[in-house]
Amino acid sequence: MNIEPVRETIKNPPEQFAGDVWVDMIAVPHGPEQRAVVAKVRFPPGARTAWHSHARGQYLHVTSGVARFGTRDGNIIDVHPGQTLYTPPGEEHWHASAQGTFMEHLAILENDDDHAATTAWAENVTDAEYEGRQG
Repeated sequence: MNIEPVRETIKNPPEQFAGDVWVDMIAVPHGPEQRAVVAKVRFPPGARTAWHSHARGQYLHVTSGVARFGTRDGNIIDVHPGQTLYTPPGEEHWHASAQGTFMEHLAILENDDDHAATTAWAENVTDAEYEGRQG
């Protein structure tokens, strides 16, 4: 057994995140037989992901602040510290911090056989989508 190396905190790319969203990788696969990925992700108020889905689904465990999660049908769920949200494989969604609060969550997912297909990114989330205003 060993203590994992500390990895540098990285800023997520602006093509996939609106606002300065930071990630710390906690666990990554050591070889091809492993798939688990765990990351701590921090969002300032109002920051959000673009629309995306995960080939094998994803768990998001909120550790602080209030998180907002939205789906293509316009459903928005606010999630509080200690709660865990699950998105099934292929479900398009976004996640964000609520207005006026920083938010941190743990992202837990499995890599796909083709690592490039693990997460499929789409267009940015509009202000209307984030605020729950449709059309």
